[in-house]
Amino acid sequence: MTEKSWMYAVLEAVQAEMRADPALTWIFELTPPVASNPGMPVINLETEFGRKRVVNTGIDENWMASAVLGAGLAGSRSATYIPYQGALIPFEVIQNVAGKLRSMTGGKASMPVVWIIEMTGQTPGFAGQHSCYEEDSYYMHIPGVRTIIPSTPYDAKGLMVAALRSPDPVVYLYPAGLRTLTEEVPDEQYEVPLDKAAVRLEGSDLTIVSSGGGMPGVLEAAEVLKAEGMGVEVIDLRILKEMDTETLVTSVAKTKRLLTVDQSYYTLCPGAEVIARCAENVDGARFKRVAFPDAPPPASPEMFLWMRPSVEGIAGAARALVG
Repeated sequence: MTEKSWMYAVLEAVQAEMRADPALTWIFELTPPVASNPGMPVINLETEFGRKRVVNTGIDENWMASAVLGAGLAGSRSATYIPYQGALIPFEVIQNVAGKLRSMTGGKASMPVVWIIEMTGQTPGFAGQHSCYEEDSYYMHIPGVRTIIPSTPYDAKGLMVAALRSPDPVVYLYPAGLRTLTEEVPDEQYEVPLDKAAVRLEGSDLTIVSSGGGMPGVLEAAEVLKAEGMGVEVIDLRILKEMDTETLVTSVAKTKRLLTVDQSYYTLCPGAEVIARCAENVDGARFKRVAFPDAPPPASPEMFLWMRPSVEGIAGAARALVG
């Protein structure tokens, strides 16, 4: 176990899989697959595996998404890193091709493909046209595609290993606002299940559910609420599709109160689906969601942060729900 940054943990996973499988390829634009970590060797996939396997392409996210899909259909595992300016451009090919071919071929068409979709637009300081809040809701809507969103370096590595080994196409959402996180991460390869949420805290008064960039604020608010005597259960979705309904329903059946928190638009945010599933399965529960307003994110960092769910706002919503 070594203290590792988010991106180092992810590229360590990719590096090991590429060493084990000479057919695995990585396609990128703008953001080279390079990461460093104190006391550890620098990972540079391009220099280690060469430009035939690690391809720096032109600025064409639709081509990138299609190229890895074609490679996967031809039998070569493949992944591509889509930067935030083009995060939604691959949607059509993922929805219309990747989401359907496994079903259309009766499961015979294996698609070991991973699209890493950067979510930098959920952080302040970008021009309005580059501030994007809808990636999670869009991609989790596609049948036939697994959509995952880690919130810790440990899960980031384990989910990447599982995604690269999966015969199903996987959208791997990367909340870039968490890039500075570090934690103990095993040096060896391991898998985090592609169908299981994580219970981060246990409690009996209130269930709070979030994912990705929403998790740090939720955990901070939970500590505030615990100090006030509230028993808070915190669930990290990790998997948006297929969502772990069982873990959610089990928790809400116990607490009878559910608060969802999303760094996503209020309408059709992941929390809306969480509430719907729990409402269908738990009688007598109360529900509340906190999310980004249905408005374009502004370029002003101050206004942006005012609109985004805060620790104070999360704690306030929890108190109102329990009180």
